[in-house]
Amino acid sequence: MASVSRRKFLALSGTAAALPLVSSACSPRRAVAPMASGSVAAGPVPSGRADAIRTAGCRTVRVDGRYDVWVREVGTGDVPLLSLHGGPGFSHFYLECFEDFLPQAGVRFWYYDQLGCGFSEHPDDASLWTIPRYREEVEQVRAALGLERFVLYGHSWGGMLAIEYALAYPQHLTGLVISNMTAGMPSYVKYIETLRSALPADTRRVMRQYESKGEYEAPEYQKILLEQLYAKHVCRLDPWPEPVTRSLRYLNGQIYNTMQGPSEFTVTGTFRTWDRWSDLHRIAVPTLLLVGRYDTMSVSDIRRMSTLIPRARVVVCENGSHLALYDDQQAYFDALLPFVRDAHRGRA
Repeated sequence: MASVSRRKFLALSGTAAALPLVSSACSPRRAVAPMASGSVAAGPVPSGRADAIRTAGCRTVRVDGRYDVWVREVGTGDVPLLSLHGGPGFSHFYLECFEDFLPQAGVRFWYYDQLGCGFSEHPDDASLWTIPRYREEVEQVRAALGLERFVLYGHSWGGMLAIEYALAYPQHLTGLVISNMTAGMPSYVKYIETLRSALPADTRRVMRQYESKGEYEAPEYQKILLEQLYAKHVCRLDPWPEPVTRSLRYLNGQIYNTMQGPSEFTVTGTFRTWDRWSDLHRIAVPTLLLVGRYDTMSVSDIRRMSTLIPRARVVVCENGSHLALYDDQQAYFDALLPFVRDAHRGRA
């Protein structure tokens, strides 16, 4: 179980109305024939099936030779974008607002639930939750979809994964979007400690008491996280958008706790030492860096990234937080859409 109790967390935010178990006609568990390789062209959303039966763009991709991960294609435009959701352990659900913006702008994009997340298979094997394995999983998905040249988008943990992919497989990218993610976990930890230090002394004392005992699910501790940290730095809307609360509800706690730790503000997981600052100069593809003014990521860190990535630009969503795609939505998509189009068409 997750150290951060999803149901307790949602109850505190007033969004814990019971939902049925996730089910979908778009979540088959068998492998299907891969699409043909080559550039993506405008036209009907393909089924990914050899018999051409329509499935609303939904299919599975076999990864590691044994697991199926869920993918959905949305839109019919000629600009391809593969999205990597955050977490780790979340799902594509909270990215569903993309459907209100990207297809209308001529962008054909793919949702993809990483292994252990959302509609994909959920193996009970903590040895699978590593950065290198997830990076290679992205490449397997890319190859199965036949995306030879495309824009890669990553949010939060997905941004970390996008950096890893861009360093390993630059030949496939026409553009890179790193949304709400810094280039190293040590710098992230340093900044969230700054955010924590801004809390009242009594609040910090209570947090330390619970943390020293490992009681991360205590209602008082959860209430502090929600009201004084998450509501200010993760999503500034009240109530939170339904796709966000749905992602929280189906968070895979094993993945999150293994890699991240008990919360966004306490990092004890395996990727706590991840650091790519010294490698950013190797990212030659046009890159958009998005950050919220009230983010859990330091704006100054993101600006520093732009000086190290040769063809990078930064957009600060002045009213946004970590989920600026919702709480500063217009500014976010006003920056994202033209960049994606221009990058893929060689104009960025």
